[in-house]
Amino acid sequence: MKFLFLILSLCGVGLLSACSDDQASATPKPRQVATVIAKVQPLVTGGSITGEVRARLQTDLSFRVGGKIVERLVDVGDHVKQGQLLARLDAEEQKAELEVAQANLNSAEAQQTQAQLAMNRQQNLFRTQVTTRAELDQAQESLLTAQGSVKSAQAQLANAQDTLSYTNMTAPADGIITARDGEVGQVAQAAEMIFTLAHDGPRDAVFDVMESLFLGRAVEPQVQVSLLSDPSRKVQASVREISPTIDSSTGTIKVKVGLPGDDPMPLSAAVSGAFQYKPQNVIQLPWSAMASKAGVPAVWVIDVSSSKVSLRAVEVGDYETGTFVIKSGLSEGEVVVSQGIKFLRQGEVVAYDKGASK
Repeated sequence: MKFLFLILSLCGVGLLSACSDDQASATPKPRQVATVIAKVQPLVTGGSITGEVRARLQTDLSFRVGGKIVERLVDVGDHVKQGQLLARLDAEEQKAELEVAQANLNSAEAQQTQAQLAMNRQQNLFRTQVTTRAELDQAQESLLTAQGSVKSAQAQLANAQDTLSYTNMTAPADGIITARDGEVGQVAQAAEMIFTLAHDGPRDAVFDVMESLFLGRAVEPQVQVSLLSDPSRKVQASVREISPTIDSSTGTIKVKVGLPGDDPMPLSAAVSGAFQYKPQNVIQLPWSAMASKAGVPAVWVIDVSSSKVSLRAVEVGDYETGTFVIKSGLSEGEVVVSQGIKFLRQGEVVAYDKGASK
């Protein structure tokens, strides 16, 4: 009987010892997480936009008078010289007006000659007291009227000559015809566009940019421009002009980048422009560090003195490839959990590489 009691006692002691070991082993170890240190670093961002090469100076050419086009001497892509004839209108009406103006001038000059002779005669007669002062004054008035008629006829003749010259369209400068909107036989109205001339000289890369590109951020003045057909051909250019107004039909802003003249890119060539914002000092964190608190972005921050984590709401300034930018809610030097955030609890003690977090 005593032997049986001894055996039962030994078994009870063994069971108690085993339970004590199980309780000790059931105490959880701190969860191992990866961390990053919040550091303020310069951020350089930007993007590429497509545009086209245009002449810096471009002119729409039109006739100053209306008429039927009887001759078109150039086409799109032709290079023209200043003063070169581009097109002509039927000038029969203008020639007739010129002949009328010339006849009026001849008649006015003949009347002026007669008035001058009459004036001379009256002056001679007045010296010999044969005629009266009234007749002399009348002859002088007739002469002045004839002289005014001659000046008026001369002005009409000059106007008729100008009108006749307007039936010929000439190039105002050296350049390339980039557009044509007139054909032989077409009746063109005055000021109706017939050709577009791209002047020789400086060229721009023109981009239609969404207005959001310039909201709240300053853009670097230097842009890398490359040909889409030959990406290896690229140049550094400067932003020359930013339109102060927004295109109501597209919602974009026109940006002109001045291209260097030593290696001009072809007109109307498609180009890509790499725009960059001026660097900003910001805190960037990897996407894996982002959590949510009450529906807003948040991160898990570690208290280095106790190794406990707390979920803190932050304001995100921008989203980049693989990272997001902290606008507010986090200070430089704080330790943020970057891996292992899914099962964390508020106030939980975690384990992390403290050496890497210094």
